Amino acid sequence: MQYTQLGRTGLSVSRLCLGTMNFGRDATPEESFPIMDRALDAGINFFDTADVYGGRKFEGWTEQVMGQWFAQGGGRREKIVLATKCYNRMGEGPNDRGLSAYHIRRACDDSLRRMGVDHIDLYQMHHIDRTTPWDEIWQAMEQLVREGKISYVGSSNFAGWHIATAQGAAVARHFLGLVSEQSLYNLSQRTVELEVLPACRHHGLGFIAWSPLAGGLLGGVLGKEQGVRRAREGMADRIEKHRKSLEAYEKLAVELKLTPAELGQAWVLAQPGVTGPIIGPRTMDQLEAALKAMEVKLSEETIGQLDEIWPGPGGEAPEAYAW
Repeated sequence: MQYTQLGRTGLSVSRLCLGTMNFGRDATPEESFPIMDRALDAGINFFDTADVYGGRKFEGWTEQVMGQWFAQGGGRREKIVLATKCYNRMGEGPNDRGLSAYHIRRACDDSLRRMGVDHIDLYQMHHIDRTTPWDEIWQAMEQLVREGKISYVGSSNFAGWHIATAQGAAVARHFLGLVSEQSLYNLSQRTVELEVLPACRHHGLGFIAWSPLAGGLLGGVLGKEQGVRRAREGMADRIEKHRKSLEAYEKLAVELKLTPAELGQAWVLAQPGVTGPIIGPRTMDQLEAALKAMEVKLSEETIGQLDEIWPGPGGEAPEAYAW
């Protein structure tokens, strides 16, 4: 396993981050535990979850599944960098969502209780809250750090200007502020290259890519029979929209003697400023396939071919669209 520092911090994390969104929802606890054990054995020390994951309304079921895994002992909790998130609705009350100081405090305590842990290593804001001022957000996060409940703060789904605004407010308070951003990033969805990735590099944030295979689109979808579940999620429409690119992409994977999934994840790993992709296996086979991507080294020629198949936005803003 390869490791890197999370942004400008001294924290070392694996370049693959184990996403747990499927645990408890698409994989039972009994199926999830061996996957987490195998990930740990493979050297993955970065585990990501969220209070809203699990498919059971307001229950935080995935966090509970992780708590059951931690309870098995063996130093499981101590061996990982634990990341979770708050923001989404976790109750029927008017303050059961968002980033008010009220909700941040309650959401953190609830996550700690569900997972049976005394602290969260990386506490991430799942989305920007356009109604709560940054002084209120940072005051709440500072209090959690003082109480030892969290160590670092991260963001998810933030725009570049949100990151800049947040960091400006944090600096004024003499607070570390954001250390990471988690955004959608894959070959077919490269908008973050305009401003989010440059903002992360400028402010010293690690960048964690979610959906590195575009929800399965880049995982060899043309060579697989599409089931009812994928059809319901609109996969058939996405395939038709991107068919020409997918055909060229999967052909290139064959020429390189790689699976499409290995090629797609290796590309994300090769991008400047990327800490690593989040892999979200539902099965052990999917985890093993993701681990193989770590062994792939793409040549500049191959990266150029992929840029032709899946063009990005043209570089960083504003040069991508103006002189």
